[in-house]
Amino acid sequence: MGRLRERLGVAVNALATLSSLPLGESGDDVVRDAAIQRFEYTFEAVWKAAQLYLREQEGLEQGSPKGVIRACLQVGLLTEDQSRLAMVMVDDRNLTVHTYNEELAQRIFANLKDYAEFMEVWLTAMGAH
Repeated sequence: MGRLRERLGVAVNALATLSSLPLGESGDDVVRDAAIQRFEYTFEAVWKAAQLYLREQEGLEQGSPKGVIRACLQVGLLTEDQSRLAMVMVDDRNLTVHTYNEELAQRIFANLKDYAEFMEVWLTAMGAH
């Protein structure tokens, strides 16, 4: 449980850095790009915490973010609606890592407030906070 607690703490701290920005508000390009970068590392921390949670608490092994999300739905950590949002979030995260496009950056930035709120719920379901 110590490793899981540590991983959840890392995810909570990452989320705090994302949530400290003015998400969902029109801002300058630097704030938008910083928010997208923080989203990338926050998402990584959250899904990896969920991966460890599933291994330690449920005895399930999943190697990918989408596999982790499906398993979280299966064990009741996420609802159907939350898992759909999480799948979209994975796709957006993958797009930010592999390409840079101004229109895409604006669209993803517009979703970051919802993503941050969802990741807060997901972490709480795993026992963080």
